[in-house]
Amino acid sequence: MNPHEGLVSRLRAAWLSGKTRPMEYRVAQLEALGRFLDEKKQDILEATALDMGKVTQLDSAFIRKDPYGVVLIIGPWNYPINLLLVPLIGAIAAGNCAVIKPSEISRNVERLVAETLPKYLDKDCFAVVTAGVEEATRLLENKFDYIFFTGSPSVGRIVMTAAAKHLTPVTLELGGKNPCYVSDNCNVHNVARRVAWGRFFNAGQTCVAPDYVLCSLEMQEKLLPALREAITEFYGPNPQESPNFARIVGDKHFQRVRALLNSGNVAIGGQTDTETRYIAPTVLVDVQQDDPVMQEEIFGPILPIITVASMDDAIAFINARERPLALYVFSSCKKVVNQVLEQTSSGGFCANDTIMHMTLTSLPFGGIGQSGLGRYHGRFSFETFSHPRSALLRGIGREALNDPRYPPYAARRLPLLRAATETKRRAVCAIL
Repeated sequence: MNPHEGLVSRLRAAWLSGKTRPMEYRVAQLEALGRFLDEKKQDILEATALDMGKVTQLDSAFIRKDPYGVVLIIGPWNYPINLLLVPLIGAIAAGNCAVIKPSEISRNVERLVAETLPKYLDKDCFAVVTAGVEEATRLLENKFDYIFFTGSPSVGRIVMTAAAKHLTPVTLELGGKNPCYVSDNCNVHNVARRVAWGRFFNAGQTCVAPDYVLCSLEMQEKLLPALREAITEFYGPNPQESPNFARIVGDKHFQRVRALLNSGNVAIGGQTDTETRYIAPTVLVDVQQDDPVMQEEIFGPILPIITVASMDDAIAFINARERPLALYVFSSCKKVVNQVLEQTSSGGFCANDTIMHMTLTSLPFGGIGQSGLGRYHGRFSFETFSHPRSALLRGIGREALNDPRYPPYAARRLPLLRAATETKRRAVCAIL
């Protein structure tokens, strides 16, 4: 057993309890840290003197947003234009050169981007690379100054491993199983329409789609007919004939998603057609936690419903799993919404709707933990592709003002040195 496993588990349990969330707690801990610096000041000075032998005003200090250099942007197949060009806009705005790799799975978009985009952009600074798995692996062997990847967690690990060889920073936009808790106190008709839209849009091939519903058994009985009504409203009595319902992108993905229909029992939908890669909008009930449909991101038009006894059970269910890219809650009670928000962790959060939070460019979009690393959208795309370079501009004169920092050090110089470096709040402390 790892000797630190118990320690990490203990700290994680404390974090999950919500102990660190209140502002008062954070302030108290910061003040305690300030007391440490104040009360142990002499000990710290003596220890640093033994270890290292060491102890700005009127200057111009600022942060300059510098481009990283040559960046690599790897796009996914499910939204092959948007999820390739939105990060590219940020890279260009920040002043970078870029290698752009569209997904080989969306073949037509890949060909379009490769053949036409270079005609619009400066070929000296921007290039499109078409590559399968093997070629992409070779591409990642090169040193880039930043890598932006959108895709699955498994491939994200490969990208991050390759980046680590060059100490290259990354943004990983991944995915995960996005929970959707539906409380007993809500408008069932509205919930069904918004959940059905978010789940079945693009045949469920959306990284922020609600992946499964958590609700009481009573709510499930109300929700099923409302979901059936919403699906019919959106796609007609036979969704296979609807021009508004998409298909699974490829045969491999079709076979994977279709196999997930064996989990639980089909309450709505379930029809498939191999030739056209059609899977009907489907709702599953009687789903168990260890069923295959609950072990991976679905990325298809299947919505499992898991029944829970209470909101606390739903929160515990969510927290027992990897942190998702998005988390949804439906309730007419603000207390319920706030409690789910405060007691869980996710890349993004949306109450009483699905997907819409990621359409606001004023909000950063990204995951946490296994669902991703980093943020973008709007100005956050510019920030992602910019290095915040700290800069200090000093004049060559006024050398007398620098005397306190030069050796030999004397007790009479300490007050001036402290005045130049201290950080004040309620108490005074200095970190040298």
